[in-house]
Amino acid sequence: MKLELCCPTLFGLEGIVADELRFEGKLDTVRAENGRVFFSGDERTLAWANLNLRCAERVLVHLGSFPATSFDMLFEGVRALPWEAFIPVDGAFPVKGHSLNSALHSIPDCQRIIKKAAVQRLSQAYGAAWFEETGARYQIQFAIMNDRAELYLDTSGAGLHKRGYRANANLAPLRETLAAAMVKLARWRGRDAFLDPFCGSGTIPIEAALIAMRRAPGLLRTFDAEKWTCFDAGIWKDVREEAVARILPDAAFEINGSDIDPENVRLSVDNARKAGVLQTVRFDQADATRITYAGREGVLLANPPYGERLLDLQSAERLYGAFGRACAGTALRQYIISSDPAFERFYGRKADKRRKLYNGMIKCDLYMYFKPDGAKKQPREPGAKK
Repeated sequence: MKLELCCPTLFGLEGIVADELRFEGKLDTVRAENGRVFFSGDERTLAWANLNLRCAERVLVHLGSFPATSFDMLFEGVRALPWEAFIPVDGAFPVKGHSLNSALHSIPDCQRIIKKAAVQRLSQAYGAAWFEETGARYQIQFAIMNDRAELYLDTSGAGLHKRGYRANANLAPLRETLAAAMVKLARWRGRDAFLDPFCGSGTIPIEAALIAMRRAPGLLRTFDAEKWTCFDAGIWKDVREEAVARILPDAAFEINGSDIDPENVRLSVDNARKAGVLQTVRFDQADATRITYAGREGVLLANPPYGERLLDLQSAERLYGAFGRACAGTALRQYIISSDPAFERFYGRKADKRRKLYNGMIKCDLYMYFKPDGAKKQPREPGAKK
């Protein structure tokens, strides 16, 4: 079956997801837009994307797009779509979505109209007046933007950031898809050392290990479309077996995570065990501001506490200063995410490059330091006079 597919992404990750599809998925019909990436393929492509994409949020089947400035236009547009090609007579098809800058702004009313139109189309196809919806879930998603409606079926179920290894997390977990994107932005391939001195629940080192071991992020979980009768279940089995065959189970990598909180260290070890990467990741209890970074080489990725997540802003900025002094002069390539626009000032060094990212709904920057330091300037203490 020929499919038009779409992956929603966190803002700032569209290009990374597009590259995953082009270079790892070997696809040539990839188009990135704000917050989403379109591509085409078949059932195997759909299964591969769900199992292997590290930085996408979901995999959706794009069913159609049409103008919708009235409920009549929305109803007729939805009714014209081939729902029966996917949803069987016993399928459950709930509706959810959003609307922005459009005449149709009431989400409950849009949900009701879309459901009614889909029911009418399926009634004509199956000769049924009522649907029990006791079977597999075929989640309908809609997006109405600037008076244009887009209709999708969600093949993933739970978001792709839910890998299955992190049943528990610390107070401010980093989304797994964002952690994987940070590793990719650092261009770390497992050839040199990797360090996360603020490991929290272990997400960044675990995602680095999954990448280095070539372990597909979706192997520990299931997806809604695995139960869809319109697709061949054997394809999912084949794609999973191919993913398992690519794993490098005995490869050794120098991946280290640490945290000042011993409970976070225990949590990280537990999560790494669930993820199947404990053999190549080490976690220790340590104060990030007292670690000796001088003389070390490789990559440092960090998600230190910032005022909107943990600590108050002033305490976070004192931490940046102490961490910056500890890292001064190191040969480590550093990639640090923070929502504080004054991060560089307190860290004591201007980034070689910055990239805007989002940690959930929090706007952040990834501060990248990959040139030799050589600077003697010490970070400024919070509250000190200029």
